[in-house]
Amino acid sequence: MKQEGQIRIPSGCAIAAVISREGKKMTGESIIQSMKPMHDRSNGLGGGFAGYGIYPEYKDLYALHMFFDDRETRKDCEAFLKERFEIVRSEHIPTRKIPEITDEPIIWRYFAAPLASAVASMQVDEKEFVARAVMKINTYMKGAYVFSSGKNMGTFKAVGFPEDVGVFYKLDEYEGYSWTAHGRYPTNTPGWWGGAHPFALLDYSVVHNGEISSYDANRRFIEMFGYKCTLQTDTEVITYIMDYLLRVQGLTLKEAASVIAAPFWSTIANKNDHKAKETNIFLRTMFPSLLITGPFSIVLGFEGGLMALNDRLKLRSMVVGEKDDKVFVASEEAAIRVMEPEAENIWAPAGGEPVVIKVKEGAY
Repeated sequence: MKQEGQIRIPSGCAIAAVISREGKKMTGESIIQSMKPMHDRSNGLGGGFAGYGIYPEYKDLYALHMFFDDRETRKDCEAFLKERFEIVRSEHIPTRKIPEITDEPIIWRYFAAPLASAVASMQVDEKEFVARAVMKINTYMKGAYVFSSGKNMGTFKAVGFPEDVGVFYKLDEYEGYSWTAHGRYPTNTPGWWGGAHPFALLDYSVVHNGEISSYDANRRFIEMFGYKCTLQTDTEVITYIMDYLLRVQGLTLKEAASVIAAPFWSTIANKNDHKAKETNIFLRTMFPSLLITGPFSIVLGFEGGLMALNDRLKLRSMVVGEKDDKVFVASEEAAIRVMEPEAENIWAPAGGEPVVIKVKEGAY
């Protein structure tokens, strides 16, 4: 009889997150450890982390984390960037050589500010300018991939088990007020460095457990607005959807959740709150192609907060816990207990019910 780990696990993938409401800094060590009890949810083909508040000395600059296939590609990409950004610092992302992580590309980061003249010439705001630059590199520059592009945050990912990826990137030496993590068990898409989670654009990052059966409809819609899905993994589209709904359309987190995990029409019809009913009808009518179908649990990281969300049928596990000023999210309670053995108020959010945690104003 085959044991777990020898067969495909359809509910595979592990997610975890921790945030301090007081904005207190914590190293990446705890979030790395949280992935160990969920080891069998991954198969070694992808792991990654996102940390917020990790670059206070460069907090006003965009931190561009990049993979390059070779040095020539890096030179070409730097020339592209220098036409659009003032590069304040350029360096290898520090890593620790370990036998579990192999075949790494060139892993680089730039701390950069968009050139005011370049932004003005495109007649867009700064964030849209950066987003377009990211899309251009990822779509047209072969062998170059921007996998993180926010301020005072960064994603770190690789092919490997997440607990090894965290050691590889020396995340125990970083400090942030919020961390997310992912262990990958790819089912329909390849395992490669750019396809590991989190997926990020500007300060938004997404870790995801599940499969998106609506991927093609979601992708076709979002690509009408300048986004390009190039990283060969369905989760990528969730990040772009959230950026479009929150940054471009100006929706609230709760409204965005009501788009991607929209209530059934029958549920909307039975709502007693007239204003809530009208809002749900409007959102479902305006953004029908952004409803994400299929099983999923996700954690969205953003500047100053996290949002955890299940699909409306809750087809993937996700639990939340608290202790003092910290809130924890994970696929399994065991992962929360590793981070905080005395965690309290453990609960499993209902399908389609967003759990939003924000850091106290001014704390970070």
